[in-house]
Amino acid sequence: MTTTSESSEPTDEEHLLAVLGQQIRVQVRWGQGVPLVLCNGIGASLEVLDPLVAQLDPATTVVRFDVPGTGGSPNSPLPYGFPYLAAAVRLVLRKLGIRGKVDILGLSWGGALAQQYAFQYPRGCRALILVSTGTGVVMVPARPTLLLKMLTPRRFLDHHYAARIAAELYGGSVRNHPETIERLLDRQLMAGSRIGYLHQLLAGSVWTSLFALPLIRQQTLIVAGTDDPIIPIVNARIMHRLLPHSTLHLHDGGHVDLITNAAELAPVIETFRKDQP
Repeated sequence: MTTTSESSEPTDEEHLLAVLGQQIRVQVRWGQGVPLVLCNGIGASLEVLDPLVAQLDPATTVVRFDVPGTGGSPNSPLPYGFPYLAAAVRLVLRKLGIRGKVDILGLSWGGALAQQYAFQYPRGCRALILVSTGTGVVMVPARPTLLLKMLTPRRFLDHHYAARIAAELYGGSVRNHPETIERLLDRQLMAGSRIGYLHQLLAGSVWTSLFALPLIRQQTLIVAGTDDPIIPIVNARIMHRLLPHSTLHLHDGGHVDLITNAAELAPVIETFRKDQP
């Protein structure tokens, strides 16, 4: 059974939980039904997901967290991999009292963690939602000039710089409104550390789901923008072919439209979740 608040009104809680030698900052909006776990993009704290959470069904339990070295979670003493981080997320959920199945959504870098979690804990994951993501190190890459800009966390430390490169890096709705990215990053209570960002980069540099996707049995929603410079659209099509029970939803936005255009994309996620048994 999943533990939820007894109140009919959703409530928010924040915790700093110790799991596997890490301190993980977690925020929970308690509600009802199968909880939705959100895995964020590289370098971003959980506040960046506020626009999406605001558009989701307010009766839904939503769990989000800062990975080590990001936002309010201290640095990891050592580099980590996605299997380790998936185990940490599993323990976080148990400490929160969530022992039943969850739906897990991964955005960009967080999509790798979501895939790993679904593969690693098939009995604990009802459905998988992959947004603006790929199969890891073995995928069709972005242009080298874009990849170079992503090798450092500068855009998370200097939000004016993030706005200047937003159109080139993220595409979609921010091409005409790059200031949206600056406002979005201003939501972060604190910037992540350089070592935390490096650990995230290292985790992604040695991981691929390409050969494991056919073994993922959960119903999967793949959401991809046709104007995503970071994750070329061909990656979504490859994942759709490899995942046995997947649905592909294409939109004309970019890499972060799930957040900058949440009013359009959140209903797609809600419809998919409501169709799950």
